[in-house]
Amino acid sequence: MNFEVSDKMKAIIGMINEFVDKELMPMEQDFLSKPLKTILPEIERKREMVKKMELWAPNHPKEYGGMGLDLVEHALVSEALGRSPLGHYVFGCQAPDAGNIEILNMFGTAEQKEKYLRPLIEGKIRSCFSMTEVDMPGSNPVMLETTAVKDGSDYVINGQKWYSSSADGAEFAIVMAVTNPEAPPYLRASMIIVPTSTPGFNLVRNISVMGHAGEGYFSHGEILYQSCRVPQANLLGTEGHGFVIAQERLGPGRIHHCMRWIGICNRVFDLMCSHALKREISAGKTLATKQIIQSWIAESAAEIHSARLMVLHAAWMIEKVGASEARKEISLIKFMVAGVMQKVIDRALQVHGGLGMTDDTIISFFYRHERAARIYDGADEVHKISVAKRILKGYEGKRIR
Repeated sequence: MNFEVSDKMKAIIGMINEFVDKELMPMEQDFLSKPLKTILPEIERKREMVKKMELWAPNHPKEYGGMGLDLVEHALVSEALGRSPLGHYVFGCQAPDAGNIEILNMFGTAEQKEKYLRPLIEGKIRSCFSMTEVDMPGSNPVMLETTAVKDGSDYVINGQKWYSSSADGAEFAIVMAVTNPEAPPYLRASMIIVPTSTPGFNLVRNISVMGHAGEGYFSHGEILYQSCRVPQANLLGTEGHGFVIAQERLGPGRIHHCMRWIGICNRVFDLMCSHALKREISAGKTLATKQIIQSWIAESAAEIHSARLMVLHAAWMIEKVGASEARKEISLIKFMVAGVMQKVIDRALQVHGGLGMTDDTIISFFYRHERAARIYDGADEVHKISVAKRILKGYEGKRIR
């Protein structure tokens, strides 16, 4: 793997970092303390600025208005944008839209691409991904209760989903539902595009997460599908191939998430070091003079650096051999980076003391909202078990001396 960053990418990352510092971080106090609708006009103004700078939709196809960066290049972008919770949204590469764009581009029909993909990349609409269910284990994706039954030329969808992130205000959902109940387990479900205006699509609530229900893009919806009827032409890809499509979505998606988490680590690490140097604890003594603080800083620096290299290597592997062949690397970064991020955030909060518990810094926001990193996209424990089995299989029949 070549660790050299091209001059083009250095320039892009430099522009992005400057924009995040000067345009987005000053907005964060309003983001934390005011209703989202009051700052949406300013967020939209920032998005227009990004488009004029030709930095919009960095990982999306050029033919639809994106920059067309490859996975490793976008990983570097995601790291820079992750330093602010506004970063990815303002630059048009936010989840879940980013994942939906990828699978629409790979599996969508010409009509689906024109109706849903183009306006999604252009930032004119938003979407959500409706897979996780209330009563079913999220770590076992073959267990789904939501069904899509054929009736004439339509599918009729019934089921309950939750953690459909950003459903509030979304134009459409991509729904995972069982279409072929008699097929083998991994060929039972399909992905279907459901406009949120469809009768029977019911956004029940924005789920309160750690005391915050959120609104608009920054929310997690519970959805009830009640005899929700859509044309069979809304099927994404081949019927029964929902899990195949999901794997195509999740592999690169984990690169996006993990490098965003590295960006969060970098942000709270900077805050921790800065605060330690200026926080006096006695005459002429700051927190930075304490060995325990120095130990936390050294450990955090090493952990962030190692986690970052693991993610970039996984992105490189996906580019070279595909997501299927890079399954081990993808699983490793999921739990590794989530764990590192949580430790670094916790240390930064501890160094800030009472201040860290408040919303006067961004640390408490990351502490609340990024705990879920060890759960979504598969619980860490599942990834550990899966990768351990894969590693052990490679030792079967081998004589080790």
